[in-house]
Amino acid sequence: MSKKTIPHRKDVPQKDKWDLSSIFNNDDEWENALKQLDSLTNEVLSFKGKLSENKDTFLNALKALEKANLKMECVYHYASLQHEADEDDTKAAEREGRAIMAYTTMQAQLSFFEPEIQALDETILREWISQPDFMDYRIYIEKLLYLKPYILSEKEERILSLQSQASQTAETAFSVLTNVDMNKTFGSISIQGVENQLTETTWGVFMHNKDRKVREEAYKKFYAKFEEHQNVIAALYAGSVNQDVFITRARGYKTSLEHALYSNKVPVTVYHNLIDCIHKNLDILHDYYALRKKVLKLDELKHYDVYVPLVHSIDSHTTYEQAVEICRNALSPLGKDYTDRLCDGLLNGWADRYENIGKRSGAFSSGCYIGNPYILLNYNEDNIRDVFTMAHEGGHSMHSWYSVHNNPFMSYDYTIFEAEVASTFNEELVFEYLLKNASSDDMKKYLLAMRADDILATLFRQTMFAEFELKTHEAVENGNPLTPEFLRKIYRELLELYFGPEMHFETNSDMEGLRIPHFYSAFYVYKYATGISAALALAKRVTNGGEKEKNDYFEFLKSGGSRYPIESLKIAGVDMEKVEPVQAACDTFRTIVKQLKNLL
Repeated sequence: MSKKTIPHRKDVPQKDKWDLSSIFNNDDEWENALKQLDSLTNEVLSFKGKLSENKDTFLNALKALEKANLKMECVYHYASLQHEADEDDTKAAEREGRAIMAYTTMQAQLSFFEPEIQALDETILREWISQPDFMDYRIYIEKLLYLKPYILSEKEERILSLQSQASQTAETAFSVLTNVDMNKTFGSISIQGVENQLTETTWGVFMHNKDRKVREEAYKKFYAKFEEHQNVIAALYAGSVNQDVFITRARGYKTSLEHALYSNKVPVTVYHNLIDCIHKNLDILHDYYALRKKVLKLDELKHYDVYVPLVHSIDSHTTYEQAVEICRNALSPLGKDYTDRLCDGLLNGWADRYENIGKRSGAFSSGCYIGNPYILLNYNEDNIRDVFTMAHEGGHSMHSWYSVHNNPFMSYDYTIFEAEVASTFNEELVFEYLLKNASSDDMKKYLLAMRADDILATLFRQTMFAEFELKTHEAVENGNPLTPEFLRKIYRELLELYFGPEMHFETNSDMEGLRIPHFYSAFYVYKYATGISAALALAKRVTNGGEKEKNDYFEFLKSGGSRYPIESLKIAGVDMEKVEPVQAACDTFRTIVKQLKNLL
């Protein structure tokens, strides 16, 4: 996979692809499952208007709902993974489209269910769910009661369900535009006489290249192409924000931020405390960029200089299989059962390993109740960061595995707030392992520099992104349209604030704000920053502790959706309602920068 050309999906060896047979053995099985959705939906519909009859009727209705939702989850998950692996595959795109349509139809037809539950006498309802037969549904009902103030009437819920497919248009169009249409037009970069394709994925590789001219050419070509499409992309993002504000107002929340955090019972103060704490620690970030400028011996520090490794003498090459073994050894404090299960999955069907034409860029973990917790990678053997990515996504997948195996379907799904803890926890253990086993002082310097960049990207940069999201949503809520000029102005101000006086930007550097896929899932990225704050604290607690600390962490992994995230993290040993974990993460970054100053 070290060849300069990117293969088509059909040319990727089977061993390098994920094995989706844990969900459906083939497309025909998927088709049959899709056909079953109508009858499963009708079974739930047969209980309409009857939920209050008696507890047995109510219990049977819940079982029917569970069965329908479980089948729907499998249908959508299978189709979605196929499409993410190759957005050029028209049949896969059609299957995903049909799955989304089926989901929309089902949601609309079953929109009566939750309002009807909420219309029940709460005293009687709580008496019913206190009985053993309702154990698998108790948490689902409790959380539904918590959401009661913002659940609408049956008719209104049906309307919102019917528009759910259309609400994904902006995100879908952005993905197709950037991953397929634009991805074919970025051009190529010549390195030692060899033309290398510039894509969403390889752009990151070029930004790590030692040759500044290569970085500059890739950067300028990349953002020039985004600038060509700025009006369309800005319109797509504005549509996404407007959709968020519409749902917020329709349900009666005060702000989009409150809406996004309410269901997880996360106070909005957590979000604001994060931004405020990072602002108070921007001095160390600016010191780091000053150090980077000095070490790289630059007259001017440019935006395309912030990703290249500070220690140039280290060439890293790690095969996929070697990366798996690094994860096995690094994560050994969590025990053999954990590492064996994860590594066996990485080697045998959980992971889609390498880039191919049409494949979604980046990486993710995606699991459902039935089937393996799958991992999409675009693994690059010459980029040691991808070892950390493997560990990161492996953390998600193992969190999913423990959640599935310790909770009923109706309450197994944990929140993203918690997920970024499990993933970043694994990254920290990999860093500590590699640093401890570094073969030379130069390798130690390299790892420290890389870890500084990783914490910077996860803690400081994601907070900058979070602040951008907050500003754009507040703008729309205050009646200001999101024009390309307005979006670029906001983002440039944040670039200048966070990067500080040493950075010199290009005229189109602010186009970065229009290329972040996560912005189409509003108020998502702040969880990376809170996640690394919690993860650094928990990794230290587990590695320095004993059996109790490890068991506390596994209790967190097993929680699934049985607790709200703030509560589950308290059980693990960290309180995210306080600012101390964020400040401690900033202090960790400060220590690493100090070490780098002494070494470099």
